[in-house]
Amino acid sequence: MMSLTERQKIVLALIVREYVNSVETVSSRTLVENYGLDLSTATVRNEMATLAELGYVQQPYATAGRVPTKDGYRYFVQQLMRPVELPDRIQQTIRHQFYQARHDVDDWLALSASVLALHSQAASLVTPLHTETAHFKHLELIATRGRQVLMVLVLKGGEVRQQTLMLEKTISQRSLSGVAAKLNRELMGQGTEAIAAKIETTEDKVEQAALTAVLGELEGPETISAGKVYYDGLMNVLSEPEFSEQEAAQKTLRIFDERSILDDVLSRTVFGDENVGVHIVIGGENTWNELKDCSLVAAQYSSLGVSMGAVGVIGPIRMPYAQMVSTVRFVSDTMSELLAESMLN
Repeated sequence: MMSLTERQKIVLALIVREYVNSVETVSSRTLVENYGLDLSTATVRNEMATLAELGYVQQPYATAGRVPTKDGYRYFVQQLMRPVELPDRIQQTIRHQFYQARHDVDDWLALSASVLALHSQAASLVTPLHTETAHFKHLELIATRGRQVLMVLVLKGGEVRQQTLMLEKTISQRSLSGVAAKLNRELMGQGTEAIAAKIETTEDKVEQAALTAVLGELEGPETISAGKVYYDGLMNVLSEPEFSEQEAAQKTLRIFDERSILDDVLSRTVFGDENVGVHIVIGGENTWNELKDCSLVAAQYSSLGVSMGAVGVIGPIRMPYAQMVSTVRFVSDTMSELLAESMLN
């Protein structure tokens, strides 16, 4: 990121703050009058022009003030945002709600989504509990056509996966069943490490192909967050002016309708980073087109140091990030505490 002077940092932070609150372009006069800046409007205009050249703000039309760009929000979040805490009253209310539902994990998940939507005024999402690593339970290999083989994999917990394999040569069903029976005996209950080691030691080409496919399934993003996702507050987002156009609204709805999008985002950010804190994805980060007009603030919840799921909020890029971060962090920490407590009892 391009470095800014202290004065430019102040101007950028105030533009973000004012635009988030007002949803109107921000003029130099607005900043001077609303925030009591000891600067002339001409000086503030010059700093705005510099920020525009650096790509942190933009002017929607010739006579308008400025609004933050995605890069401007990123700079604000990474360099200028100050942490805030949820008011004690809200913390106590949330803890009390969780305490009442402490005996039912499903109630926690639905409650988390409701609490996040209420206190963020955004759309919330909560993924179900999962183990850090999926485990092998049972495998079937079924001859279909020529060299094609259907692999049916059952994970510990009952989830079923299917994948078509292309072998080097045609193999009889009897031989395929023999390979599957052998792997079922040797790998029952095993995780990715054991399967990766087995790939290194076996010389059988069919075993290698099947094991490689199994390993890919166990490590895939769908494994990370399989199960029902709890949502709440979608109308909070759709009522924002950024989503008044049908196209923008439909693109946002895809995030909630198509599970693969959410799985990919979470697996590459919240679950794919050693940083276990709160993650912020602004405008899709040039990776997820469905999030182009949105931002995601999410964090893991865990038990005894093991990641168990994720909680987060989705809203317009113009969102009060400090408030969102504090809300998501508090809910994820509360869930982690309750989950650890329940597992110890």
